[in-house]
Amino acid sequence: MGPRELGLPMPVASPEPGQLPGEVTIWEVGARDGLQNEKEIVPLEVKLEFLRRLADAGLVVLEATSFVHPKWVPQLADAAELLDGLDQAPGARYPVLVPNARGLDRALEAKVRDIAIFAAASETFAQRNLNSGLDEQFGMFEPVVTRAVSEGIAVRGYLSMCFGDPWEGPVAIEQVVAAGKRLLDMGCHQLSLGDTIGVATPGHVESLLRAFVAAGVGVDRLAVHFHDTYGQALSNTLTALRHGVSTVDSSAGGLGGCPYAKSATGNLATEDLIWMLEGLGIQHGVDLGKLVETSVWMAEQLGRPSPSRVVKALGS
Repeated sequence: MGPRELGLPMPVASPEPGQLPGEVTIWEVGARDGLQNEKEIVPLEVKLEFLRRLADAGLVVLEATSFVHPKWVPQLADAAELLDGLDQAPGARYPVLVPNARGLDRALEAKVRDIAIFAAASETFAQRNLNSGLDEQFGMFEPVVTRAVSEGIAVRGYLSMCFGDPWEGPVAIEQVVAAGKRLLDMGCHQLSLGDTIGVATPGHVESLLRAFVAAGVGVDRLAVHFHDTYGQALSNTLTALRHGVSTVDSSAGGLGGCPYAKSATGNLATEDLIWMLEGLGIQHGVDLGKLVETSVWMAEQLGRPSPSRVVKALGS
C-alpha cells in the first residue's frame, strides 16, 4: 500500500525544465553498504528479511553482500549463507561486491551473476583500503574483471573518493576521469562515482560529469553514489539527473557510511530520493509506503531511528 492509499501527503509532480531522465534505476545498497559498518552483528535472518521487504517494495537492484575477507568487514562474514538462503524476487538483481580473485571464486561458487569491484580515485585511499597504489590497483582488478566477463557476469565499477579524500583533500577531476576510464576500458559495464566522504557540491558534480563526457564516456554508463555528510546528497543527485544520469545509488533509511573514512556519514536515503523523483515526475517503480515501513522496521532491529527525513515524516 502506497502513501496515497494511507492518506499521507505526496509531492506534487512538477516536471523540471531541461533534460531529465523519464525513469531512474535505483541501485539499493542498504543490505551491503548500509549494514557493513554496523558494530553489532545483524542476524542473518534479519538481513534476509530486509532484502525480502526491499524487493517487495519494488526495488529491483539490491546489492546483497560482499565477499570481502571477514577480518576487514565482520558484518558480512555470512555472505555465502545469505546468498544460499536468499529467495530472489522475479526480475530482481542481487549484485555482490567482489574485492579480488578469491572473492570472484566465491561469487562463482555461489552462482552470482552480478558483481561490483571497488577502486579508488586517490593514492592514499587506495593504499589504506586496498593495500595498493593508485596505478597498481588496476593490475589487481583487471584479471578479476576479464574472468568475470568471460563467465557472463556483469561487472560494475565503484570509484571512491571522486570528489575529495580525507587525507589528500580535493581530488583532481582529470585523475578521477583517468581512473574511471580504466575501469570501463577493462570491461566494467557501469561506473558508479562515489562521494565517499560527502564533500561534493552541485558545481563539482557538473564539472566531473562534463569531464567524463568530454573524455568520450556517455552518461548512460555512469551512476552516482552520494553521502550526505554536508547535506548535499539530494542537490548533487538532482544535478546529475539534469545531466542525464539515470542510475542512482541509495540506501533504505539512509543506512551506511564507510569503515575506512571516519568522516563519512550515511548514504543518500532511498526514501528521500524517491520523494524528489515523485516531485519531478520521474518513474522509479518503488512503493514509498512499503519502503518507509521497511526502514522503520529495520531501524527497530538496529535500535535507533532512521536518519531519513522522509522516513521520519511518514513513518511516525
